[in-house]
Amino acid sequence: MNHHRASTGQASTGPAKTGPASTGPAKKRRLAVGFACILTAGCASGDSILNAGNDPTTTVTPASSPDGSSGGPDGPQVGTTISLGGPQAPTTISLGGPQSTPTTIPMMGTTIPLGGPGPSGYMRPQGPAAQEFEPCPVDALDTADEPVPLVFWHAMNAVNEEALVALTEEYNASQDQVVVELQNQTGYNELVDKYFQSNDEDRPDLVQMPEYMTQQMADSDSVVAAGMCIQTQGYDVEPFIDRGLLAYQTGGVQWSMPFNISGPVLFYNQVDFEEAGLDPEAPPVSLEELREASQAIVDSGSATYGIAFDSGVDSGGGWFLEQWYARLGLPYSDNGNGRLAPSTAVSFDTPEGVEMLTYVQEMVNDGLAMTVGDNPQSIDVLLKLADPAEPAAMGIATSASLGTVLDVVEGGLIEGITVDDIGVGPMPGPSDTPSAIIGGASLYVVAGKSDATTAAAWEFVQFLVSAESQATWASMTGYVPVREDAVELEPLATTYVDDPRFRVAYDQLLGVSDDLSSVGPVLGPLRQVREVTAQMMAEIFGGADVQTALTAAAQQSNLLIADYASSNT
Repeated sequence: MNHHRASTGQASTGPAKTGPASTGPAKKRRLAVGFACILTAGCASGDSILNAGNDPTTTVTPASSPDGSSGGPDGPQVGTTISLGGPQAPTTISLGGPQSTPTTIPMMGTTIPLGGPGPSGYMRPQGPAAQEFEPCPVDALDTADEPVPLVFWHAMNAVNEEALVALTEEYNASQDQVVVELQNQTGYNELVDKYFQSNDEDRPDLVQMPEYMTQQMADSDSVVAAGMCIQTQGYDVEPFIDRGLLAYQTGGVQWSMPFNISGPVLFYNQVDFEEAGLDPEAPPVSLEELREASQAIVDSGSATYGIAFDSGVDSGGGWFLEQWYARLGLPYSDNGNGRLAPSTAVSFDTPEGVEMLTYVQEMVNDGLAMTVGDNPQSIDVLLKLADPAEPAAMGIATSASLGTVLDVVEGGLIEGITVDDIGVGPMPGPSDTPSAIIGGASLYVVAGKSDATTAAAWEFVQFLVSAESQATWASMTGYVPVREDAVELEPLATTYVDDPRFRVAYDQLLGVSDDLSSVGPVLGPLRQVREVTAQMMAEIFGGADVQTALTAAAQQSNLLIADYASSNT
């Protein structure tokens, strides 16, 4: 499926417009119908949008504590200023604290210097100690007498599934040692439940798991650590995006290989921006800019609301605290966000959290934003952009939906609407420097299989995360390539030039250093903690006292963490 669109020479967040803009209620009704189809479907210069009027003016510099954490309620960051005020009365929070030295943790003959020298801030994984983990017999295929069948459980749908099927068919046709069978589990929740309810014999040979399952998979004793395969084979991980690897590490162990990684981005109606006198090539990056843009949109009448928020577990309810704390280099939980050792408590009940959440609550109270609730369809925010009655001009959704959204629009299902009307920018947050933590999922080699099957799973993983496969995968779906060399290959190289919207999520991941706070938390009950924070966001959007709601969410989260720890000792 081709998402490479011709450009006419204008640098923008999408292809240059080629015709008159269609506006008015009729247009928004058609857009609503088109986005609803997603439910049933399951810049000429090539410059990043991050360089289009969004020059960073604030730098967040995290400082590590001697215990490896990066600040927290009793240890805020050094030299960081957060400006969260609106047009009337900006508020500045200055975070002080003593300087400290970089912290290192063991990683099979190497260390991870947190805040240390180098562009990535940490050394590359070499794998776990062989005597402590199940081995990875990478050469076992050489002695197999016949093709090895491989069962792969995944949770991709719509355009994303089409891309995975195409890659798998390519792999099966390219060699005669492995035959991969894809088994779609329909969604992450269904996949997770089935995996943990199955016994060793019924589990697949390879499984795709969402990022919130990292600690549980590490604790399950059911996987061959990817680090073992990396170390045994001497597999080169140098081209991989640092954050993509670190997202799936605990204690220096690489548990899985990143595959379909994504991040929240800002979708917006470029026509609404133009009618409000805003530059459609320069969407808001900071929370201040978000409020200012929303005010202009509401005042102009181009849309009823500036932005639609949501409190979904897998979207706004889970994103806002995690993403924004990481953006500031503040820890979400103790023990290096659970990556140095299992977390014992969350760290988000802080003045910074109160300030950020109060800010978005005030946008709702002032009529500049609205909430669609818990986002049960996963695209309710996008549907709100097309609401014929009370539309919002902006919404935050996963970059992984980009391919499907553009596919629906490009397919001509919405008369008078083109892909040019859809803008994509970085997720706004509490700084002028765009950044995001890893979302999506990774690939786990399941333990307890024959040597040949384990080797086959690792071979297929290598194919899926190769530069060539990732270039195809990212260009079709909107997912972020897991390795930097993929952006130089076709078809992704052309996609990023012709349609920079596909590059926004990638550039977000390159925005800041890779200390443990900026990578995000690893918690055993992370999914359940997100349910707690989602309920908290719903209460805050409904007018609850922010401090009270935040404190209660932290207390509930700590109970979940304690319960998980007691059941895994």
